[in-house]
Amino acid sequence: MASEYDFVVVGSGPAGCALAYGLVHSPKKPKVLLLEAGGKNADPNLRVDGQRWLTFTNTDLNWGYKTTPQARCGNRVLDYSRGLGLGGSSAINFGVFTIGARDDYEEWARIVGDDAFRWEPVQARLKRLENFHSTLPAGVSSKYVAPKASDHGSSGPLHVGFPAECEADLMPLLDAFEQAGYPLNPDHNSGNPIGMSLLISSSYKGQRSTAQDLLVPCPENLTILTESPVQRVLLQGKKAVGVEANGKRYLASKEVILSAGALDTPRILMHSGIGPKEQLERYSIPVVQDVPPIGRGLRDHAFCPLVHARTENSTGRPGFYGEQAVMDAALEEWNKHGTGPWTKFATMMGIGFFKLDGLASSAEFKSLPADEQRYLNSDTVPHFEIASHFPIHWFLPGFRNEDLSYSCFLVFLYNSQSRGAVTLQSSDPNAPLLFDPRFLEHPFDRRSAIESLREALRFTRTASYAKDTVSTLAAPKSDSDEDLLDYWAQNIGSSWHMTGTVKMGKPGDVDCAVDKHFSVMGIEGLRVADMSVVPVLPSCHVQAVAYITGAICAEKLVKEYGLAE
Repeated sequence: MASEYDFVVVGSGPAGCALAYGLVHSPKKPKVLLLEAGGKNADPNLRVDGQRWLTFTNTDLNWGYKTTPQARCGNRVLDYSRGLGLGGSSAINFGVFTIGARDDYEEWARIVGDDAFRWEPVQARLKRLENFHSTLPAGVSSKYVAPKASDHGSSGPLHVGFPAECEADLMPLLDAFEQAGYPLNPDHNSGNPIGMSLLISSSYKGQRSTAQDLLVPCPENLTILTESPVQRVLLQGKKAVGVEANGKRYLASKEVILSAGALDTPRILMHSGIGPKEQLERYSIPVVQDVPPIGRGLRDHAFCPLVHARTENSTGRPGFYGEQAVMDAALEEWNKHGTGPWTKFATMMGIGFFKLDGLASSAEFKSLPADEQRYLNSDTVPHFEIASHFPIHWFLPGFRNEDLSYSCFLVFLYNSQSRGAVTLQSSDPNAPLLFDPRFLEHPFDRRSAIESLREALRFTRTASYAKDTVSTLAAPKSDSDEDLLDYWAQNIGSSWHMTGTVKMGKPGDVDCAVDKHFSVMGIEGLRVADMSVVPVLPSCHVQAVAYITGAICAEKLVKEYGLAE
């Protein structure tokens, strides 16, 4: 016999956990079931702050997805990791807690015609979710970091902030950016990210935060089931009444909400008979509702690295990463006290969001639709990102211990105009879709990639930075457009910020699959609340946007079902 709940939520990433959190804590205390395909992710060693870069290599925590060969990137197949287990991708991401630009949210509200998505209410929701710890790392002054209390929450379940100590070369690096003419930004989460900042992380006291922290302690009206991958939504006509997970049926008297992410929510929809008719028929899936936009509109950020060997003793990395015994002792200290080098190394980055002065005058920019040009010219929307202190030695094959005194920048391509797709490849509901982000397909993306990398290289040649450079370990051959674009093609990686595959919009919009209330168009009792619905590609690392998405959906459900009365 099937179990029945008021709401069934599929997926325990930031969106699903924020959604469940909002529902179960409403005054009427509805019965909520949260289904997670993976395990409990209970091992405390998965939370070591300085190892945040390694968790996604753990195959028990990762779906292990890959893209299709990317035509503009040397036909390379790229990593497309997604988190598996409680916390979803927040359990394997790199702890970067950035919320984007206020103009991202204003654009979202404009596209869907709903003020609920505007910056001010979004910021208010974030403040309710976060517990921001504003204590600065030792030796860091307010010149570099000066967040306003009014921009942050202090009592939410999600702990974010700064480590107790930064690596030795981080503050000199911020000085180098300032000396080279780049503005410093005292708080990249104020709604205006433009400038160079010290990163706010989703971690606290040496321990990473993940989405499952929102559900601890677990309320009595919440049931969490792990190892329960959902194959399809159960439908009566065109009304969702529950889901099927490994042959078991779970019923929802009010709503089913899919929060399985931009790669897996479309899979569940398609195998439920909701999606592009021609794809469903090709794999003998009975068509319940023909929704052509499902699976289309995939957007993502991409990045490439720049790596330079630096003068001896300019960093402390060789003495830590170069000695296994030192790292082992540090892990023992972390296990006993939550302190030590694993709460310092690889726990903090310099992160900068910048405009490109000449981009708006390029032919590629001028060919964009007027609304897109206006949005990209908004005051707070950056054109690219630079992040420092990525531990590239863990990821570059053959990296030598003698090169551990290095500097690594990741250059991020923003505002992608390429539209990829996720498509069926099997009638088996457990088989992943095909993932094709079509990186660098759009002419604007290629122009933006070239100019972003050129600007990052310009910084590396300024006197303030170059004085400590010994040699180049990874960089383009030259500044020519051809060499810059070729470097992107040979070194590009996904930022794992997949967005837009079940896009939100207004009824009648040909590229939209859900309305402003998160309801799947044409189906009753079924909503989608995750990055797949977000109609903009946010100017940030998107975990915070996923939390916001779940929180807004919860608010709408609480209001619609009178759960606050």
